[in-house]
Formats: sequence, structure tokens, C-alpha cells
Amino acid sequence: MPGTRDDLTRLRAALTAFFALDGFVFAGWVVRIPAIKEQTGASASALGLALLGVSAGAVVTMTLTGRLVRRYGSHPVTVACAVLLCLSIALPPLTHSALALGAVLLVFGSAYGGINVAFNSAAVDLVAVLGRPIMPSFHAAFSLGGMVGAGLGGLVAGALSPTRHLLALTVTGLLVTLVAGRALLRCEPAVPPARASEENSGRDGAPRRRDRRTRRLVVTFGLIALCTAYGEGAMADWGALHLEQDLDASPGLAAAGYSCFALAMTVGRLTGTTLLERLGRTATVVAGGTTAVAGMLLGSLAPSVGVALFGFAITGLGLANIFPVAVERAGALGGPSGVATASTLGYGGMLLGPPAIGFMADWFSLPAALTSVAALAAVAVLVAVATRRAGVAG
Repeated sequence: MPGTRDDLTRLRAALTAFFALDGFVFAGWVVRIPAIKEQTGASASALGLALLGVSAGAVVTMTLTGRLVRRYGSHPVTVACAVLLCLSIALPPLTHSALALGAVLLVFGSAYGGINVAFNSAAVDLVAVLGRPIMPSFHAAFSLGGMVGAGLGGLVAGALSPTRHLLALTVTGLLVTLVAGRALLRCEPAVPPARASEENSGRDGAPRRRDRRTRRLVVTFGLIALCTAYGEGAMADWGALHLEQDLDASPGLAAAGYSCFALAMTVGRLTGTTLLERLGRTATVVAGGTTAVAGMLLGSLAPSVGVALFGFAITGLGLANIFPVAVERAGALGGPSGVATASTLGYGGMLLGPPAIGFMADWFSLPAALTSVAALAAVAVLVAVATRRAGVAG
């Protein structure tokens, strides 16, 4: 493990850069979804099926990345997935049908799922070594990257075609990966002493198999992550379309919806360490989930763009720290495999949610479909309370 505080600081900075890059690239894609929907001529349900390509690629890759991290280390896997992510973001504007869009999004989703498991695994280990709940700060970088990516996307929406915009993201992302990747690969992985002794306790140095209770806890934290990440996916893929289609916002103003959400989430995550130190994990999750319920009901049912933007911001503030807490606890319990399990469930919620909302929008309406975000945030609160009562919240 890194031997000095300077080593840990450099490792933290490199990981933060990759979290920010992930958010930046993902947001650049989502703000161009309305234009690519028009380009492909897809209906809401067809677009939902195409977006399922992201979900399928991410979920399949996440189940494998935990093993890759154990074998090759989280740092090389992070860099490799970042390269694939940056290359694949240029592909969606080259498609002209929902089927082709779904195929290229399968590649994009694979890279997205892999990098999230890899850098979350590295971050969980660093949190354990430092002994402070700094996990929200990494996810704040993701949100900040998302805010910047969405903001720039809104600014260039009228001037650049999706093809040129996303190609520019590819070039920018590869440059960031070159710089941050070199720094990350030079850093020794942070290995908590408890993890090292545990892995050496198995036969021939193999990791000890987790007991049933630990696996159950990991899945529980993954369920909490799923319920809240569903909201992030909904805001990313459908927030701009809701503002533009239902409230007659301009394309630039519609893109600001995700920016407001990402900004509020960034602020919430930047204060997350302080909240966790003062309130504890369960109280932070319950307060955040309750806030998200109120914010999403306001954002989805608002009669005007201004009120909807305010609701989106409240939602981002509420959801800010729930996902980082869930993934950190799963990783502390289960190592890279725990991160992979919770991330598969969590990001599965983020990526499967948008297709589900697409179907509900066709059956009912998009505003009605978006209220499902509030419903699942309420479920996360109930699971957190039940977990605490069962004496397993930690």
C-alpha cells in the first residue's frame, strides 16, 4: 500500500480525475439524446429499448470486473475501461436506427460499467486506509463532471452537431486519460490491513469466501443503491426531454435541467463527509431519501420550467450521498466483489430505469412516469430503516 500521505494524496487526485471524466462523458451523451432520438426517428418505447443496450453492457461487465480487479488490480482496469469509454462515446451519432443505436450503446455500457466497478473498488480501499468517510467526495467529482458536461452540451447544442460534439468529447477524454492514467498507474494500490490479512487467510492465498450474512448485507446495500440510482438515470436520460416536450423549454434550457440536478448533487456530495461524520450513515440516507421524494414529485408534476428546475435541484440534493454510502459499505464488507455486486444492482437501476420510464411514458405520460423516481426513493428510505432495526446498518 502507499507508504506516505503524499502517496495517498496523489492516488486520491488521480481517482478523482477519473470520477470526473466519467461524469463528463456520460453527461455529454445524455444531453444529446433528444437530437439523436430525432435522428433515428425512434418512438419513446423504441428509444427505451435502445437505451437498454447501455444497461445490458454495463450489467454484464460489472459482474466480470470484480474478478478482473482481483486479478489485475483496480488501477489498470480503470485506465483500460476509460479508453474504451472515450472511444465509444463517438459512436451513437453515427447510427440512424434504434437497433443500431442499441448496438453501439452496448459497447458504451460495457465501458461505463467496467470503469465504475474498477474506480469504486480503488476508492473503497482508499477510504478504509484513510479511515474517513470521503467516498462522497469522489462521487462529487462525478457529479461536477456531469454538470460541466451537461452545461457545455447545452451551450454547443445549437452550434455543433451531435457527431462533432461527441467526437470532441472523445478527444478530450483520451487526453485526460493519458495524464490521469499515467499518474494512477504509478500509484501503489491502497490495501487496508484487514483486507490483506483476510485475503492471505484463505488456502494458497485465495480470498476467503464471504459468509451468507455478509452476502445478504451486500445485496441489501445494493438494493438501496438501485432505488436511488434509478433517479439519476431518469434525470440523465429523460429530464431534458421532459422539459422540452412537456414544458416547451428550448433545447439549451432543457439541458440546464440536468445541470441543476448535477450541481445540487455536487454540493450535497461535497458536504457528504461532514454529514456522515455528524449524522451517521442511516440518518443521512433517510434524510436524503425523504428530500428526494419531495423534490421529484415537484419536478415531475410542476406546471412551469422554473418550478421543475427547482424540483430537480432538490432531488439532486436528496439523492447525493445515498449511492456513495451504499457502495462504500458493500465494498467494506465484500471487497471488489462487494463493490461489483452493489454496483451491478445500483447502476442496473440507473440504466434499466430509463427504458422502464420510456414504456411508462407511452402507457401514461412522461410526467407520471417520472414520479416513479420518488416512489423508489421512498423504498430506499424504508430499506435503510429496516436495515437499521435489524442491527446491520453499521
